[in-house]
Amino acid sequence: NKKSADFAGMKVPIKVIIDRDTKDFEIEIGTPPTTALIMQELGIEKASHEPGLDIINDLPIETALKIARMKFDSLLSNDYKAAVKEVMGTCVSMGLSVDGKDPREAQKDVDAGKYDDILLE
Repeated sequence: NKKSADFAGMKVPIKVIIDRDTKDFEIEIGTPPTTALIMQELGIEKASHEPGLDIINDLPIETALKIARMKFDSLLSNDYKAAVKEVMGTCVSMGLSVDGKDPREAQKDVDAGKYDDILLE
């Protein structure tokens, strides 16, 4: 329950590993999909039907970092800068802006170091 407290009300993948001989078991708790975390944080029910044309909400960079921290173990990233860029990439297909701009532009700003004060804490 402690491990899944951040995901209250969401479907979370769970893996139960049982040793039939010793009757010992281990529970592994995964994280919900990035899209589900973004929708929960923004309080939206659906992504855009036309992501390239219809922007339905804006994801603050601080929220993108929060989601990246939640998902860090299951992402391919080696650091939080790259993890935040992965979250921003998800925003492209959902019809969201990041900090008031196209997510691809926000990713370029991350590369340029514009958000280093937030991301390197």
